[in-house]
Amino acid sequence: MRRRSWQWFSLFVVLAVAGCGDGRTPLVLYSPHGRDLLELVEERYEELNPHVDVRWLDMGSQEVFDRIRSEAANPQADVWFGGPDTILSRGAGLDLLAPYRPAWADAVPEASRHPGELYFGLYEAVPILIYNSDAVPAAEAPGDWEELLEPRWEDKIIIRDPLASGTMRIAFGMVLAKSMAETGDTEQGFDWLRRLDRQTKEYAVNPALLFEKLTRQEGLVSIWELTDLLFLQQRGTPLAYTFPSSGTPVIDDAIGLVAGAPHSEEARRFIDWVGSREALRLTAERAFRLPARTDMPPDELPQWAREALARIVRVEMDWQLLAERGAEWMARWDREVRGRG
Repeated sequence: MRRRSWQWFSLFVVLAVAGCGDGRTPLVLYSPHGRDLLELVEERYEELNPHVDVRWLDMGSQEVFDRIRSEAANPQADVWFGGPDTILSRGAGLDLLAPYRPAWADAVPEASRHPGELYFGLYEAVPILIYNSDAVPAAEAPGDWEELLEPRWEDKIIIRDPLASGTMRIAFGMVLAKSMAETGDTEQGFDWLRRLDRQTKEYAVNPALLFEKLTRQEGLVSIWELTDLLFLQQRGTPLAYTFPSSGTPVIDDAIGLVAGAPHSEEARRFIDWVGSREALRLTAERAFRLPARTDMPPDELPQWAREALARIVRVEMDWQLLAERGAEWMARWDREVRGRG
């Protein structure tokens, strides 16, 4: 079985010659989920469906949105596979998704379903605080968001560029939405983000660079998502994490059928399968994904998942507000806060 992690150039080449391959039906996924999960899903789905050739493009959540939007007149992807539902909500508002109700739809909470059945929560993504465990003892690691502003972390924080990252947009959006709830506007929240910017040494352009810099102790502390940290720990990387004690926004990591998908029938079958209990057990055990389904018995989940679900403090979020105002807030952050704290 061939393995493909496409670059921008090769994607166009492969799609251009799709009709000249081995006779299998291509299924194209655009996803922020990373090579580990995508290769796992590709391998298993092709085993179950030998007539299908799963192809995928891995990029940031915002990049997936931008690419599907740019291709709207001539869609290349079949499945929008992953990303905060706030980003898929923006796509739904631009008619980038087609309605499809998967077989497992009733097993996810109503809040995790688009009212027009354009996307559904598949996994739960959890922003956490991470630190280099070789340089920072566990007892001294930041345990909550406010601790990031302590003087001891000045110039020791490295953050993934939030303009390209759905996880960071949600984390920043949490701060701004809280400000709106408490004061009626976002000024308190933007002041907090300016103070965080003052502490921040660098905004990393991609997760790989973020982890490399933290491992080399160019920075000691960051914000990221639980799944990637568990993969890194499995590989022996000296990075550890804490769940913010005051709570964290648990993100619906969603999936949807691309409007005008070239292979829509196969895309529907894939969406049904990837949200099945069998597939969710597989991705929990081997790719550290928390299922969004609420009908998974605890004994079907690995130990790490049971422990995480017991420790996570969930923040109440106004997701509709974030979907409506998030792009505007991030544009203002980029214009007025980045590098100016």
